[in-house]
Amino acid sequence: MTQRHIPVLQKEVLGVLQPAHGEVYVDLTAGFGGHASLVLDRLGPNGQAFLVDQDQTALEALYDTFQADARVHIHRANFAEVDWQSIPSPNMVLADLGVSSAQLDDAERGFSFQHDAPLDMRMDQNRGVSAADYLAQIEEEDLATIIWQYGEDKKSRQIARAIVRARSMQPITTTHQLADIVRSQYPKGYHRIDPATRTFQALRIAVNRELDALETMLDAALAALAPGGRLAVISFHSLEDRIIKQKMRDITRDICDTITGQALQESQFRLVTKKPIIPAPNEIDYNPRARSAKLRAVEKKKITQKKEVL
Repeated sequence: MTQRHIPVLQKEVLGVLQPAHGEVYVDLTAGFGGHASLVLDRLGPNGQAFLVDQDQTALEALYDTFQADARVHIHRANFAEVDWQSIPSPNMVLADLGVSSAQLDDAERGFSFQHDAPLDMRMDQNRGVSAADYLAQIEEEDLATIIWQYGEDKKSRQIARAIVRARSMQPITTTHQLADIVRSQYPKGYHRIDPATRTFQALRIAVNRELDALETMLDAALAALAPGGRLAVISFHSLEDRIIKQKMRDITRDICDTITGQALQESQFRLVTKKPIIPAPNEIDYNPRARSAKLRAVEKKKITQKKEVL
């Protein structure tokens, strides 16, 4: 496995999921199968792994790696559209969010402005509209809102205005075109990150409806978990982490009487990670992609029978 395909937080994911012989594992963003390989080593001959991805390149790599393993079932789907009815109740579910290094390195995908390429940004290139088409249609006010909400860029209004002005003269169809427009709204000189970074992030999130898909996925995966099963999610930016943190807090909180404070209904889940697990410095040294990774996890409580009082 090349360096760009190294899965993040390998030991930490295994520690959280605690895979055991005969269990069912679902990887909702299987990518090149890095985490899946580690889990499969611990499932034994009777375990099963359901590997999900929507990226064609990743799917081809998964078939090449696992086609001879009868324990592995590969599905093409967005993780918000998984048919959970076709999967046995999983003991482990993992979602490693964001754009893979392979997608970033593939200039033709349009996720990065390091190379000039068609402005696409779709995770699944067979569905939806490209980033170029998206920019051609969106209203200026809506674009400013997206850049602010998803990119957290204080210059969102100026950037949106500049994009709309530029597209009136010629279509914005390449990554370098867009990056140059965004940079033009910043003074020249040193910047901690390239000024185009936040706008590219915001546009990618919008084109792929990533945050809506994340919320849908969390609800469905939590409902599907077997008793004692664990859901682990790795996020790479604050917008994702905020949604995950809030969801996990909400579902692990008992429902209490607002007046007496007495617990009326015990939560079905417990937090496995009270704080996010982050990479150790040595992992960041050999795998810089891990730098902003945060791992959170919850466990569905096992059903216990209450003893009847005679």
